[in-house]
Amino acid sequence: MKRKIEYLDTMEVEGMGELTETLVTINRSAAVVKGGRRFSFSALSIVGNREGTVGYGFGKARQVPAAIEKAAKDGRKHLQRVPVTEEGTIPHEVIGRFCGSRLLIMPASPGTGIIACSSVRAVCEMAGIRNILTKSYGSTNPINLVKATLDALSQLRTREQVKELRGVEL
Repeated sequence: MKRKIEYLDTMEVEGMGELTETLVTINRSAAVVKGGRRFSFSALSIVGNREGTVGYGFGKARQVPAAIEKAAKDGRKHLQRVPVTEEGTIPHEVIGRFCGSRLLIMPASPGTGIIACSSVRAVCEMAGIRNILTKSYGSTNPINLVKATLDALSQLRTREQVKELRGVEL
């Protein structure tokens, strides 16, 4: 079952403050041609404002700097909101899936920090999450883990959203 992630409009992005980016991984690919090997590079970048907005970008180019620049530009197009509580954690436990990666993310008490691998940590830091526990199952490919993390974060609902959806008092 595929979930559709709703991205923010460009008009919403303008008033959000400073967006910063973090490079997660660079992959090198080689094509064998008549004169030898021709290399190309792909870069995965996380973009966010550390206040509840995060996105990822993927860029490919013949040189590393161009790939990083493309990834950052692509990341600004794929921003989504993440509900973060006052304690700097998430509202509830959730499982994110993408390809062979599964990621369980759980809220944590203040002072715990971000207990996660480097790619999941980058997403959480850019989203403004300060206390969280994670466990990954299956593939540990950084690209799939980032997408699984964003899938999990897109499933999060605040108390008010649940109350409105159900139409009851909590």
